[in-house]
Amino acid sequence: MERDSYTDDEIRDILSLTRVAVIGMSKNEHKAAYYVPKYLSEHGFTIIPVNPTTDEILGKKCFSTISEVVDDVDIIDVFRPSDQVLPVVKESIKKKPKVIWLQEGIHNVEAENLARDNGIKIVFNRCMLAEHQRLS
Repeated sequence: MERDSYTDDEIRDILSLTRVAVIGMSKNEHKAAYYVPKYLSEHGFTIIPVNPTTDEILGKKCFSTISEVVDDVDIIDVFRPSDQVLPVVKESIKKKPKVIWLQEGIHNVEAENLARDNGIKIVFNRCMLAEHQRLS
């Protein structure tokens, strides 16, 4: 699977942004959608969980949708299957994040083009944890 064409320096710049809303964050500690944001939280990122099935993850209030998040976010980190990403990106654009990050294994050309057309950087098929470790 292809991935975005950002350079290491561009990814470092993206990783310097610290307010991250995590769509599809999990309560299951064995899933990447749990341990990736937990790692980020432990490394200086402010994590905002978004998951309609629970009220709290990692001791943080969990929002049902990205639209419910009142604070500004820099990055919207998406843990949803590729075929479910387009509506997530459409809703995310309304929050005006600087970046939408589609985790490793997630790629949706239509959603990626939509984000770019709205002036939002789109990272796809990359893991934030792996990239942070690789570039730190």
